[in-house]
Amino acid sequence: MIPQDYISSFSFDQRLAPYDIQGSIAHVAMLASQKIIPVSDSKKIIAGLEAIQRDLEKGKTIPKAEDIHFAIENELVKRIGEVGKKMHTARSRNDQVALDLKLYVRDIAKKIIEQIKQTQNGILNCAIKNQKTVMPGFTHLQHGQPIFFAHHILAYAWMLERDKSRFLDLLKRLDECPLGACAMAGTTFSIDRNETAKLLGFSRVTENSIDTVSDRDFILDFNFSSALLMVHLSRLAEEFIIWSSQEFNYITLADPFTSGSSIMPQKRNPDALELLRGKASRSIGNITELLTLIKGQPLSYNRDLQEDKPPLFDTADTTLSSLLLASQIFETLTVNSKKMEESCHKGFLLSTEVADYLAKKGMPFRKAHAIVSKIVKSMLAENKDFKDLSLSELKSFSQLFEKDLFQILSPQKAAQFKNSYGGTGVNALTTQISKLKSLLK
Repeated sequence: MIPQDYISSFSFDQRLAPYDIQGSIAHVAMLASQKIIPVSDSKKIIAGLEAIQRDLEKGKTIPKAEDIHFAIENELVKRIGEVGKKMHTARSRNDQVALDLKLYVRDIAKKIIEQIKQTQNGILNCAIKNQKTVMPGFTHLQHGQPIFFAHHILAYAWMLERDKSRFLDLLKRLDECPLGACAMAGTTFSIDRNETAKLLGFSRVTENSIDTVSDRDFILDFNFSSALLMVHLSRLAEEFIIWSSQEFNYITLADPFTSGSSIMPQKRNPDALELLRGKASRSIGNITELLTLIKGQPLSYNRDLQEDKPPLFDTADTTLSSLLLASQIFETLTVNSKKMEESCHKGFLLSTEVADYLAKKGMPFRKAHAIVSKIVKSMLAENKDFKDLSLSELKSFSQLFEKDLFQILSPQKAAQFKNSYGGTGVNALTTQISKLKSLLK
């Protein structure tokens, strides 16, 4: 005999209780309207289910069973008698659990969408406060070109915008009610699936009963969208960990998001960000677990699918808490503007500006690139920067150089005039902020 603890899912699927009750109430209402059970019976059942829901909301518990579905049904029968057993007419646990999971994913996806917006607003507010802060832009973690700090962090707001769109797309795909598929073949009872769907807020019903009870695509969709979102937050965490180090000192994290060392009293460690970076691996592991769970299953329902819930619930909890953490970090972040600007005078960040200057004077860009490379090598040998060079020295490399070059040789000016759409320039940045504001209304 299989041990009860081995087959029971009650320990984790009990969080589906509100959705199970919601689905059962709609199902019973439909059974009564179709005259499959008496209206008087449906009223007793619905009243009993509502009483159980009220007790659960007060923190009361119901006895354990093999799963939450049996637990609620057993509690209902205990409270209202044998009539409670009519609740399962024209329904199977197979379509019942599919419904519960869809209702749960729909609910949690909406919460994540709202939390994404809150995090985006945190990024946006931080960007607006620091619009004039210039910093090195990086490629390959090497100094590239001067950019505005606001432009850099807004990149994460646009990543989150794509994440949000994935959850919105998910809501469209899962907007199909599975009730009525029963075990896997439908039913001979004259049920009205469209009525149940309407009661539960679905716009349509599923088309194939076999596909319905074995479908977990919406869970995979949810976990993939969450895993990618967590990867984006992990990249943010990585940058902020680097930037908060003494070597960079670009930002300072608020004390609640750091912790001290047990042996080195001078240290404040970016623990919250390290955990955010680490928790992304859990979400990646969960989507891998689910794909592996589904890949070898024949149609239709198999008990393997009981194991879809722990990775789903874990990912949901991790994603919501991580988004909340990220938004709080942005709300309390200290940006060390002076240090960022100082860094812009290292690594010859203005090299591209000088090459562009020559190109605007008519020189082919590839030739301009080669000339500026020679200038950089010369400056390295003599420990100089562009600001240290005289016009005569520059003319030794090209006669196209004139005094007007010196008007653009500052990180601020190099950043502020890059106004191609989506660029870091002042006007382009203003446009970007305005568009993001409109999306977050």
